[in-house]
Amino acid sequence: MKKIKLSLITAFLAMVTMVSAQSASLNIKGGLNLSNFYGENLSDKNMKPGFHIGVGTDLEFVHNVSLQTGLYFSAKGAKYNYYSKLTDDVEFDVSANYLQLPIHLAYKIDVKPGTKLVLRGGTFLAYGIGGNRKISNYRPDLEFIFGKQDLNSFDKNHGLKRFDTGVGLGIGVEFSYLTVDLGWDMGLVDLAKENKAIVIKQTVKTQSAYLSVGYKF
Repeated sequence: MKKIKLSLITAFLAMVTMVSAQSASLNIKGGLNLSNFYGENLSDKNMKPGFHIGVGTDLEFVHNVSLQTGLYFSAKGAKYNYYSKLTDDVEFDVSANYLQLPIHLAYKIDVKPGTKLVLRGGTFLAYGIGGNRKISNYRPDLEFIFGKQDLNSFDKNHGLKRFDTGVGLGIGVEFSYLTVDLGWDMGLVDLAKENKAIVIKQTVKTQSAYLSVGYKF
């Protein structure tokens, strides 16, 4: 219920901003992700490459101040180890695909005619739609705890929770119709489901850095 309320409040604020916006532009954006997980009892965490693509909008309601949002497909994931005395080292390779809605407040600095430096920050809402979780060093005795060797990343019993939200920061440059962005998202939701078979509690949260190139209409 709290997640639904948060989504409704966020959507309402976005609509209010759209109504009050002085100007608006659309853009198509895509690029590279480098992501991993962080949390308790995760070790040897390696960045996993992925990509993102989608459409966005820039709603300027004060000169050089705007709300930037959109809807993107974002491929995230991680390679990491989980250790306990019961299981020893278990090596996970996870791909997790999301539909993601960023909501950022942006401030633009005029560098020269046609070129602006963009500083932005805010939050994001994400919903997991698919992916694959594989245990590299699988043993039959692990099935009781973690399920089968290959599973959907959001499997009902042994996968991640689907809803994620967190904070994001970014810096970019607008060259007339072309945009280039560097950004970072940090998830604040523990995506690990309760597993009574795991003796040592594991927490899983997302984080990713990304490079985007976009075209404004």
